[in-house]
Amino acid sequence: MDSVCNIAAALPRLARERPDQVAMRCPGRGGRYGVSLTYAQLDKRSDAIAAGLARRGIVRGTRTVLMVRPTPEFFLLMFALFKAGAVPVLVDPGIDKRALKQCLDEAQPQAFIGIPLAHIARALLGWARAARVRITTGARAWFADATLADVERAGAGAGPQLADTQPDEIAAILFTSGSTGVPKGVIYRHRHFVAQIQMLREAFGIQAGGVDLPTFPPFALFDPALGLTSIIPDMDPTRPARANPRKLIAAIERFGVDQLFGSPALMRVLADHGAKLPSLKRVTSAGAPVPAEVVAKLRELLPGDAQFWTPYGATECLPVAVIEGAELVTLRERTEHGGGTCVGRAVPPNEVRLIRVSDDAIPEWSDDLLVQGGLVGEITVAGPTATDAYFNRDAMTGLAKIRETLSDGSERIVHRMGDLGYYDREGRLWFCGRKSQRVVTARETLCTEQIEPVFNTHPDVHRTALIGIGARGAQRPVLCVELRKGVQRSEQPRIVEELRHLGEGFVHTAKVETFLFHPQFPVDIRHNAKIGREKLAAWAAKRLGSS
Repeated sequence: MDSVCNIAAALPRLARERPDQVAMRCPGRGGRYGVSLTYAQLDKRSDAIAAGLARRGIVRGTRTVLMVRPTPEFFLLMFALFKAGAVPVLVDPGIDKRALKQCLDEAQPQAFIGIPLAHIARALLGWARAARVRITTGARAWFADATLADVERAGAGAGPQLADTQPDEIAAILFTSGSTGVPKGVIYRHRHFVAQIQMLREAFGIQAGGVDLPTFPPFALFDPALGLTSIIPDMDPTRPARANPRKLIAAIERFGVDQLFGSPALMRVLADHGAKLPSLKRVTSAGAPVPAEVVAKLRELLPGDAQFWTPYGATECLPVAVIEGAELVTLRERTEHGGGTCVGRAVPPNEVRLIRVSDDAIPEWSDDLLVQGGLVGEITVAGPTATDAYFNRDAMTGLAKIRETLSDGSERIVHRMGDLGYYDREGRLWFCGRKSQRVVTARETLCTEQIEPVFNTHPDVHRTALIGIGARGAQRPVLCVELRKGVQRSEQPRIVEELRHLGEGFVHTAKVETFLFHPQFPVDIRHNAKIGREKLAAWAAKRLGSS
């Protein structure tokens, strides 16, 4: 079965080898973990659901919107859809409702599976009008054709289900968070998921039998393929910055969790809480750069032999590069002096190269594009997990993908990460910020990750955000400042003078002369870590225009 190119192919094997191992535990009412699925149950029930979906017309290639909370039903449905060869479509439910409708319209789904509330919204707001099959996870088929329970009963006893999917077949459409624009549907092929499993296993030394707490639900889908037990946390996955650390720690202690995945915002929650985490052996954080001080604080709470990994990547390509927390902490001073954030070394077999910064499409690869010698360039990656297109977004695909012809005549896609960075003398990659968020003055280009960490060292500052006012090429750099809780507004004049003095100590930051205080930065809905600098720029433009 594992020979089939499908992320669900490992499930029947694991069900035979580890039938009684718990694949996942989910919190129920009151946060009690009374709901669990063994590998045997996950395999058998997802087979039944896949067979039942086929009777409803959800078969190989059927694009199917899935709007289900991280419950057993979500994981059963995802593996059932993979087994059927159908194409799940995932969109962050917390995004702006107009953007959500646009995403669903672009995906052109033929089926819609969701919780009752999602079906009510679909009916009232006109979501996914083309979906001819509608299934609800609710007890009754209101606003739907059938319930999930009906589907599972119809497929019970049908036997093993696993479509013979090919590497290039579309496996899923995963929408980006839209933190720097309208979300885009990334086309994942089956070979991309299979390669991700292999690269993650090798990069982090993951072995079957471990217990994981994945605080970002889609990452929990990797756990069954890796032979891990998933403990789904009792938290709102769209608000990791507001997670209750006591609930997380209670789950870690109760189930002997030895692995944890979370966003930088969630890592800060645990670091600030300060409770020891003796069972954890591996912590992984992604979604945005993890501040070195957060890494340092959290490492003090972990056992001495624990590892803290911060992989670099994006929805379009993950993992790209990785660095262990101990090394990141040693580079903290360089970051705080304007060097950017080190994201480590490329994960084999990725080829990560830097090209000249451009906002234009680059149809064909040329070595003339390359930037070397420690200069800042745009980060590109070619490798087995680099996706090749956005669904129904040809223009965006053209801007993000480069076709490269190799020496043997074969072709591959090079993905443009949309990020800026450089290589140091040790061959480590440093992240300098998003290309779209760079500030271009009449004389130079300023990068967010080379400016903000310098000012973030001020003891009264929670975080800062560099934005540009005006047309690119003649922008005025402005630093938005979010103060720590408890700092009074009357302190702002003093803080401005101290920030200005702090900036004068470095070449890039000396160019920042305008400071604006913002009560609470907008952040992305997925990880609560990426600052919405575009929104801050609009806010700052109004403030400065009226001042």
